[in-house]
Amino acid sequence: MVLDVVNLSKAYGHGERSTLAIESLTFSVRAGEFVCIVGPSGCGKTTLLRSLSGLVKPSGGQALIHGSPVDGPPEAMALVFQDYSRSLFPWMTVARNVAFPLRRKRMPKAERDAAVAESLAAVGLADAAERYPWQLSGGMQQRVAIARALAYKPEILLMDEPFASVDAQTRSDLEDLLLSVWEAVDVTVVFVTHDIDEAVYLGDRVVVLSPSPCTVDRIVTVDLPRPRDQLTTKSLPRYVDLRTEVFSAIVKRPAPDG
Repeated sequence: MVLDVVNLSKAYGHGERSTLAIESLTFSVRAGEFVCIVGPSGCGKTTLLRSLSGLVKPSGGQALIHGSPVDGPPEAMALVFQDYSRSLFPWMTVARNVAFPLRRKRMPKAERDAAVAESLAAVGLADAAERYPWQLSGGMQQRVAIARALAYKPEILLMDEPFASVDAQTRSDLEDLLLSVWEAVDVTVVFVTHDIDEAVYLGDRVVVLSPSPCTVDRIVTVDLPRPRDQLTTKSLPRYVDLRTEVFSAIVKRPAPDG
């Protein structure tokens, strides 16, 4: 396993006024896997992701990468947020935005420029390198955020509802873009979403969280063929069955027979 989450818990505040957001949460992620995390609104999905990324210190338990505890932002990990417009620097060109995290790796300029060009090409923005984020559409800005994460060449890519702020058509396009990039590069993806359709369409497995304080309610294996297609995959009876299983787990209704 590349990522293990072991009895992770997180409480905010102290004493009687403390609020438990995550309670004894345990699951693992295999190398190269695409795992989606869903759950009721406010259940602690973002808190979980921030704990995995080292941005928030757990109150108990731990996250481990290859057996080593996460005690700060790991070098092997990159994070893509939902609010892409605030995560990009408006005074920097697209290329400079993508190159920004690479300063941590102290890469030679030629290697850095090549990584930026490669990642922009991967997300279809090779011609936008010298433009500024404010000159781009929302979907294009989110592509820049994905390119920035890819240029860093992380082993694990954490994504916090990255497509929630775009329109439905752009969302579908970004989902397919992400799948094509994931299939082309060696990266493990942990993808938080509130959208059940998105989770089933993208993931190898879907981790369903309980209401707050969240724990793992169940893990659903998505045995749909790859590569996937918005029309073909979502018309499969198995897709409908899996979507129903995940939905039933979240709303606590029994899935219909047959």
